[in-house]
Amino acid sequence: MTDLPSSLLARPARMTLLTLSVLLGFAGAQQTAPPTATPPAASGAAAPAASLTPLLESLRGAPDWRAADLNYRAAQLTLDSARTRAGLSVTAGVDGSLTRVPWDSGTFTGATTLTVSANLNVLPWAPALEGARSAARSLAGAAVDLRNTRARLTVQVLQAYEGVRGASGALELSRAQLDLARAQLSAAQSQRSDGVLSAEGLLAQQAAFENAQAAQTRAERTQAQATRSLNRLLGAPVTLPAQAGAFAPLPTVTVNGTLPELLDRALSRRPEVARAQAALADAQAGLSAAQLDARFPDVTASVRAGQLSDGAGGSGRLLSGTLNVKQGTLGAQVSVPLKDTSAIPGGVALSLSASLPVFGNTRGTALTQAQLGVTQAQLALDSARQSVELDVRAALDALQNEQDALNAARTTAEQARTALDSARARLNAGLGTALNVRQAELTSLQADQALQSQLNAVTLATLTLAQATTDLDPLLLTSGGTP
Repeated sequence: MTDLPSSLLARPARMTLLTLSVLLGFAGAQQTAPPTATPPAASGAAAPAASLTPLLESLRGAPDWRAADLNYRAAQLTLDSARTRAGLSVTAGVDGSLTRVPWDSGTFTGATTLTVSANLNVLPWAPALEGARSAARSLAGAAVDLRNTRARLTVQVLQAYEGVRGASGALELSRAQLDLARAQLSAAQSQRSDGVLSAEGLLAQQAAFENAQAAQTRAERTQAQATRSLNRLLGAPVTLPAQAGAFAPLPTVTVNGTLPELLDRALSRRPEVARAQAALADAQAGLSAAQLDARFPDVTASVRAGQLSDGAGGSGRLLSGTLNVKQGTLGAQVSVPLKDTSAIPGGVALSLSASLPVFGNTRGTALTQAQLGVTQAQLALDSARQSVELDVRAALDALQNEQDALNAARTTAEQARTALDSARARLNAGLGTALNVRQAELTSLQADQALQSQLNAVTLATLTLAQATTDLDPLLLTSGGTP
């Protein structure tokens, strides 16, 4: 074997010794402060978690929550008004007249009559009674809609809260990444000064540092936007923890039952189905009214008893009553003149009137329109049921997908913690550097936050499923109460 010159043998030896001295010197400087299990960015994780109760209670003052309450109150007032119109109504009045017959030689004669009228809807197809039934259906739908709106707003607030927590965690990670990139850049600059790192290697580390700076800026903007979204839902600013670990855990709910049971609960209580059922009932009532109007004449029976006439066109004390069969209303009236009517003889008068249009009758067209309205309402109900079924199935699939991803997140977090322990062991044995440990700490923090995010994703998916099946009671998530 040919002997090489001693200068050629000494050159790679010097380069190797220089590289080892730089790495060991940097590692020795880092060993003066032994690495901890958690980077400084996650130091707030030990802080006590906040409570979600004040946040959920403040939601009750949010504009959307109050608007839903007012909509329900408006439906209550509409029902009260409809019931009043469908009940007994009494009206009192006074009629006064002044006559002179003949004009040239007669004298003025005055007459004053006190009248009391009463009306009552007595037949079940009376429009006022049907209006009350329609208002009752609307109130029932408004109650379902109120509960659903509260549940939807609660889930949206919890999603926004989790969004802020995730943004805060991402900001902590970006800060830790920036600190690591700064240390790596400092080490690269030292290596470049010692001649063991190329110029392109230093530029690559400089680019990594600048990317970490940009990532931190983006994370700050993302956190600010997430906070604004939460404030918009609540209608007022809220104070949130500074560290992701100090955020309160999301409330947990349990949704029990098989898929058919979940679908049955959703189809019986979802507002879309309730509104469609109310619309179908209204359409069927309209069809019944159109059939009654098209097939039966307008019949009115009346009776008048008392002092019918004094022979001069006047009358005395009268009691009259009318019954309109098609409208289903019964009316009564008492007339009492404020003068002496003892000379007027008494009697009774019965009358019956019926009318049926012959030409220009639009009742057949109205009946056809009512039948089409029932068909359309039935189709809308079928569509609403299909939409609800699809929503429940999608929510259940989403929950199962999140649960399936949970095991992988746990394994990843465990692997990252194991890698961190290995990096520390290598550092203690003199086989690794402090930068390796810091990189492992950052990876472990990322895995832990990813695991927490996945746990919260499972919780949010459960809340979404509970909202879809109407099993979520937003008031019970706080201090209690009834809708």
